[in-house]
Amino acid sequence: MSPAAARQAFFDRTHTDDLIAFLGTSPSPYHAVASAAERLEKAGFRQVAETDAWDAAAGGRYVIRGGALIAWYLPEGAGPETPFRVVGTHTDSPNLRVKPLPDTGSAGWRQVAVEIYGGVPLNTWLDRDLGLSGRLTLKDGSWRLVQLDEPLLRVPQLAIHLDRQVNDGMKLDKQRHLTPIWGLGPVDEGSLIAYVAQRAGLEPAEVVGWDLMTHDVQPASYLGRDRELLAGPRLDNLLSVHAATAALAAVASAGGAGLPYIPVMAAFDHEETGSESDTGAQSPLLGNVLDRTVYARGGTPEDRARALAGTVCLSSDMGHAVHPNYTERHEPGHHPLPNGGPILKVNVNNRYATDGVGRAVFAAACEKAGVPWQTFVSNNAMPCGTTIGPITAARLGIKTVDCGIAALSMHSARELCGAADPYLLASAIKAFLEG
Repeated sequence: MSPAAARQAFFDRTHTDDLIAFLGTSPSPYHAVASAAERLEKAGFRQVAETDAWDAAAGGRYVIRGGALIAWYLPEGAGPETPFRVVGTHTDSPNLRVKPLPDTGSAGWRQVAVEIYGGVPLNTWLDRDLGLSGRLTLKDGSWRLVQLDEPLLRVPQLAIHLDRQVNDGMKLDKQRHLTPIWGLGPVDEGSLIAYVAQRAGLEPAEVVGWDLMTHDVQPASYLGRDRELLAGPRLDNLLSVHAATAALAAVASAGGAGLPYIPVMAAFDHEETGSESDTGAQSPLLGNVLDRTVYARGGTPEDRARALAGTVCLSSDMGHAVHPNYTERHEPGHHPLPNGGPILKVNVNNRYATDGVGRAVFAAACEKAGVPWQTFVSNNAMPCGTTIGPITAARLGIKTVDCGIAALSMHSARELCGAADPYLLASAIKAFLEG
C-alpha cells in the first residue's frame, strides 16, 4: 500500500481497532447480527419486522432473521425504479457445534458431543481453550443470546509419546477425536444445557431448544514487529460484515443526498454449508426485501424489473494470500499479499461471479476510494472455492462482483490478514455504495 493510498482511504486504523472489538462480541452468527444492528442503530437505522407493513419514508432500516441481517438506506426522493447497490457478506464461520443430546463422556471424563460445521481444518481446534455461544430458545418462542467467554471446553491432542508418527501426518476421526472435555465424573444428562441456562439467568425448564457452538476465547490481536498483521477468529467472514456495516453507516450518516442508488447490506447465514436455509443466500430473503422496498414506494412489477436490471452486488468474502511456505499451491502470476488492498476474485467456471464489466465496477470503486487492489485466481491444478456471489447473481439475475481481502489460514480457528486491509476494504465498499 502506498502512503498516498493510505492517506486517501476514508477509514483508518481505528476501523481495525473496532473490528477487533466486533470480533470479540460476535462469537456466533446471532451475536454478529446483534453487533452489526447496534452499530446501525447508532447511525440512525431502525429495525422493522417482516410481519409489519413497510412505509416509504426516507432513512435507514434493517431486518433480522436468525443469524441474517438485511439493511438498507432509502434516500430522499428515490423512485420505485431506483436501482440498488448491494454488499453481500455472511455471518457464519466453521466451528464445532453442540449436538441435540450434548452430554457424553468416556473413561471418567465428562464431554460434550459436537458436530462439525463447515470446512474445518480439524487440527486447528486441538488444545485450544473454548467457550460457548449461540442462542437458547424458550417455551414462549423467544430466544436469548448467550456468550460464555471463558475456558470451558478443550479438545486435547494425543501426546506424542502415544503417537510417535504424528509428525508424519495426523489423521483425526471426526466422530472419535473431536469430542471436547469439560470436566471429570459420570455423565449427567441435561447438565450442559442446565449450566448454560443458569449462566444466562434462566431456569433449565424454560429452555426447549438451542443453537450453541464453540469459540476460541483468545481475542483477536495485532501481530508482527510493526503490528502490520491481524490475527483472530472468524475473520472469514466477519471482517466483511463489519466493513459493510461501517460503510453503510457512513453513507447514511452523510445524509444520502444525490445517491443514484439505494445502498443495501446483506449479511447471510449458512454460507459455509451451502447457503441452503431460510437465512442463507439461496433463500428469497434478500429478494423479498428488495421487492418490498419497491412496492412500499408505490412501485409495480415493471418498476421492480427496472430496479433489478440496474442493480449491482459486491459479494465480499475472504480470499487467499500467497503462502510463503506453499507458493507452489498458488497461481504463479497472481500472488495477493496482505495490506495490498482488496482482492478481485475471478474464476471463469463461475465459482466466482466476476466478469469484465464487474471488474470495471470494482476498479472504479477502488479508484474513487483511493485504495489499491489486487486480483486472485486459483492455480489450475487446485479446485476453486466459491461463495454467495454466484448464488446471488443466479437467484436475482443481478450483476455481481466477488471480492475480499487476502488472508492466510482460512477456516482455521484463528486466521491472519493485513491490519490495513479491513479499512481499505471498508473504504472501497463505501465508494461502491455511493455509486
